[in-house]
Amino acid sequence: MTPRGLLAAAAVQLAEAGVASPEADARLLLAHVLAVPLGRLPLVEAVDADHQEQYAALVARRAARVPVQHLTGTAAFRHVELAVGPGVFVPRPETELLAGWAVEQLRARVAAGEEPVVVDLCTGSGAIARALADEVPQARVHAAELDPGAHAWAERNLAGTGVVLELADLAAAFPELDGGVDVVVSNPPYVPLEAWESVATEAREHDPHLALFSGDDGLDAIRALEVRAAALLRPGGRLGFEHADVQGASAPAVLTATGRWAEVRDHRDLAGRPRFTTARLAR
Repeated sequence: MTPRGLLAAAAVQLAEAGVASPEADARLLLAHVLAVPLGRLPLVEAVDADHQEQYAALVARRAARVPVQHLTGTAAFRHVELAVGPGVFVPRPETELLAGWAVEQLRARVAAGEEPVVVDLCTGSGAIARALADEVPQARVHAAELDPGAHAWAERNLAGTGVVLELADLAAAFPELDGGVDVVVSNPPYVPLEAWESVATEAREHDPHLALFSGDDGLDAIRALEVRAAALLRPGGRLGFEHADVQGASAPAVLTATGRWAEVRDHRDLAGRPRFTTARLAR
């Protein structure tokens, strides 16, 4: 059978199941089954029976709303590829913008002749920490994750990168670095408990709840992050963290209410939705 026919049928099946990106996921899964780069998929002339059977099984699981990254075992994040699966939050494309902001902050320090120190709290799969180590090799990168299952994935993804990884709560990580960190970055849990039904099926059923939900208003982890970042950062150090699109006002307000932060600014994602907050430690 031709790839075109398989892809068309799979896309219809996934669309009917409510998958948000049926055509893209159909292509990813077929490239995975055939072990070819996605860009070379159009060059495949035919798919044999064994591969068709494997593909049908994966498409059925995706139609059941298993994350496509769990089916392929990998997730792309900026310029790196991460191993992911059950027990760890799958990194989202929106978070690449926050990582890019952190890269810019660190590169500015390197250009000034410094060896910057950065801490990634709630690292999950290690996505942000891995990207920072990859793009700013001069930086000293530290990462912390509370959940043992997610920490195991981070260990795998950060092996050999030089990143210092710790199994720790964001509220208590790396006390030995207090007052000496240039950048703190985090993608903390931020979904309000009352918003359970609004969370995508893939996330609600397959991402760890510890990585998703954070109190009645979704801001509990951000409040703890504000306190810990203020202790970790040197005067003038920078904090950046992701939040829900409905928290474009409430998340920055967590910082402004304390009086510890200057240049508090919220940033939008590529779809124009409020996505992450940055600030400078004023004291």
